[in-house]
Amino acid sequence: MDRRSIRSILAPPPPAAASPGISAGPFVFVSAQLPVDRHGELVGATAAEQAAGALDNLAHQLRSAGLSLDDVVSLEIHLVDQADTAAVDSVLESRFTRPYPAVTLSGVPWVPGAARLQVAAVAQRY
Repeated sequence: MDRRSIRSILAPPPPAAASPGISAGPFVFVSAQLPVDRHGELVGATAAEQAAGALDNLAHQLRSAGLSLDDVVSLEIHLVDQADTAAVDSVLESRFTRPYPAVTLSGVPWVPGAARLQVAAVAQRY
């Protein structure tokens, strides 16, 4: 199976030992995206604003592989504060269409850059 790294110039660069995403066969695996601009600066103060920013970066990475949020089959969301769940759900509902992707939501003690959340995904080429 062919495997290659993907990277959008519209999203911040990954840590040194990670790819922003890997295209492998019909799947694209996107590393956790933070709510930061292309310079690594945190965007948004609320959970909803940060969820939108992280999903924007996810969409940028997917576009670099010829895909969109419509191709996402699985999301993994790490939240620092459980109280942000409803706000994040509202953003997901506005950004994705039915059938919604499978979602794993996990509470974590911290996320890099003092963000409230990060989002990773698996997308599939159809």
